[in-house]
Amino acid sequence: MISLSDPTLILVGSLFLAFVTIESGGWYLTRVATGGHELTEFQKSFHRAGHGHAGMFVTLGIVAAVVSEATDLTGAWLWLARSGIAIAGIVMPAGFFFSSLHRGATMPNRWMMLVWLGAALFAASAITLGVGLLRAT
Repeated sequence: MISLSDPTLILVGSLFLAFVTIESGGWYLTRVATGGHELTEFQKSFHRAGHGHAGMFVTLGIVAAVVSEATDLTGAWLWLARSGIAIAGIVMPAGFFFSSLHRGATMPNRWMMLVWLGAALFAASAITLGVGLLRAT
C-alpha cells in the first residue's frame, strides 16, 4: 500500500472532484457542436483548447502529486513539484476561456496572459519534479 502525505491526499482528492467540472465542460462543448450555442470559430477552438488542457493537466497533476512523494524535495520546491501542474490546470484553461468570452470574439483579449502564465508554471513544476525524481535515485 502506498502511503501518501495529507497534502497529497487533499490535492488528489480535490483533483478527482475537479473532473466533474471538466465533464460539465464536455457537455457544454457538445451543445456548441450541435448548434446549441453560437460561437465564432476562434471561440470554438479556444474553448476546445481550454477543455482539453484542463483534462490533461488534472490527470497529470494527480500523477505529479503522487510521484512527488518519491523525491527528497522540501518546502517551496516540494510544493511546486506536487501542486504546480495542478494549478497550471486551472490557470491555463482559464486563460483560454476568459480570453474568448466576449461576444463575437475573433481574437484573444488580455486574459490570454493566463495561458502563458500557466505554461510557465507547468514548465517550472515539471522541471522541478523531474530533477527531484532524478536526484532521488
